[in-house]
Amino acid sequence: VNARLGLVGLVAELDAAGLTSLYRDIELPLARVLAVMEARGIAVDREVLAQAGREFRATADRLEAEIFEVAGGAFNLGSPAQLREVLFTKLALPTKGVKRGKTGLSVDADVLNKLAETTPIAAKIVEHRALTKLISTYVAGLGDLIDAKSGRLRTSFNQTVAATGRLSSSEPNLQNIPVRSAEGRRIRAAFVAPSGMLLLSADYSQIELRVL
Repeated sequence: VNARLGLVGLVAELDAAGLTSLYRDIELPLARVLAVMEARGIAVDREVLAQAGREFRATADRLEAEIFEVAGGAFNLGSPAQLREVLFTKLALPTKGVKRGKTGLSVDADVLNKLAETTPIAAKIVEHRALTKLISTYVAGLGDLIDAKSGRLRTSFNQTVAATGRLSSSEPNLQNIPVRSAEGRRIRAAFVAPSGMLLLSADYSQIELRVL
């Protein structure tokens, strides 16, 4: 009974806001389409993804060796404390404008990107971080989710999450795969269409900002 009363109340709110047609004629039919899309998934070429991963790893390993050579020895690139020690103590990089946290000088992405403008080792660290993130998040992360039988990857499309009204993708999020970098495009190339079909990409090009 409470659920029925709640539904009646929501319908009344839709009517009052003039949104009943939007709900009935657009959102509900779209939900059915999305259900089919989620169940079918998208085809992924495992070998293309794996080959990209192998090349990313080789480049990351080369960068790591170059970083260690400049630093004068190996250290844990994932450790902020060790990275801070190498950059600001051993190599005495400039600290002007570098923010300080509870544990010492920051080595976050903003700091490293700023240092990368003038310091080769920082530029290599930034590139290494980007590659290892691609490997863990997309090459390994997506690869583990590909259905072994169909070769397809399934995501969830959310109609009511994004404040702008656009669809969002989750588990996994297929909307934030990098597109501006060559490496990101390599990963996107692993998403394929069946024989005789094409993938269509459509981007609204920040329509909210244009309207604003």
